[in-house]
Amino acid sequence: MTNSLGSADLTAALEELHRAGMPGVFAEVRDGDRLWRGAAGVADLATGRPVTPDMRHRVGSITKTFTAAAVLRQVENGRIELDTPIGHYLPHLVPGERGAAITVRMLLNHTSGLAEYLFHAYDSLRAFPALADTGPESLDDNRLRRFDPTDLIELGVTAPAVGTPGGTPGVYSNTNYLLLGELLTEVTGIAAEKYITTDVIERAGLRDTELPTGTHIDGPHSQMYEAWFGKVDPPRDYSVFDMSWTRPSASLISTVADLNRFFRMLLAGDIIEPSSLAQMQRTVPVISFEGKIVQYGLGLHRWDAPGRGVFWGHDGSTWGAGAIAMIREDGERQLSVAVNLQRWNRLDDTGAPQPHPIDAALSALHETAMGGTATDTSPGKQ
Repeated sequence: MTNSLGSADLTAALEELHRAGMPGVFAEVRDGDRLWRGAAGVADLATGRPVTPDMRHRVGSITKTFTAAAVLRQVENGRIELDTPIGHYLPHLVPGERGAAITVRMLLNHTSGLAEYLFHAYDSLRAFPALADTGPESLDDNRLRRFDPTDLIELGVTAPAVGTPGGTPGVYSNTNYLLLGELLTEVTGIAAEKYITTDVIERAGLRDTELPTGTHIDGPHSQMYEAWFGKVDPPRDYSVFDMSWTRPSASLISTVADLNRFFRMLLAGDIIEPSSLAQMQRTVPVISFEGKIVQYGLGLHRWDAPGRGVFWGHDGSTWGAGAIAMIREDGERQLSVAVNLQRWNRLDDTGAPQPHPIDAALSALHETAMGGTATDTSPGKQ
């Protein structure tokens, strides 16, 4: 490895994140034709089994970029139009005036105004975003529950709207992407997960990436520890989980190498056409679950990194597992990072998450991987 990749700094940043309290972290960083992979910490707190860079991992809402690419493939085929109302395709799911006002584009960029279904499906999370009034009980209650996506969509559609269709800032909502999954099923005649697999995952040659149908992760993987803001103490492993609660919104299993390959091919025009990529990169301000404003396109985040350029990608979080994948606009620098603990911040007396050493160490790792020095530019986890 050469000094321009910063392999020593990357290794140090991983180890510092582990020392800060992250059980395990693994990553792949590319700079031109130079490649670095690294890992620090443990995959299993009980046995001390180490994490390795090739582990498969639940990557949460990074799934949305795959689903968005699948939708744009159908736009290219003429079966979907971005600015056609979703009520034209799925009148039974989004009926009446809302179905006529919310377009496919609004689902993709979270400006539909549709509420998040999760906090209605998981009883102990109903008080969100009042974190002090939430609890982790629903995670255990629903660990093996098989959800019907149309039931979840109904929860989001019938809940009070969080915005006006097309208005900004948008509000991040998994309801949007469950609807896009049903849209793909409607226009292709096959299940959305199968279509995304054949036309995006296999098209990109991703051998360790899948939309799961079961509750387990096949192959080498880490345990995934959820703390739910200190209310699960010690953090509990949720690596075995039925992901039907999120499906084409956030259920993907992948590796850091596959994620880097996917985003490199996406920006190179090898998955969708350049005109479709241009649509993906038209951003609007969107409010994340954490209340942060992010610049969001059609299944893509934009990050402006001073002195290092513009990066595109997505981050993700599910129970116990987090990930981020970013690539610089010129395609030369990219990173994918996976961690096996989520919601590590405890709450203060006001119910707000307290700073934790992991925050600064994770931000420093992201900055080092982007080729810079540590400042807090980490996005809100989804």
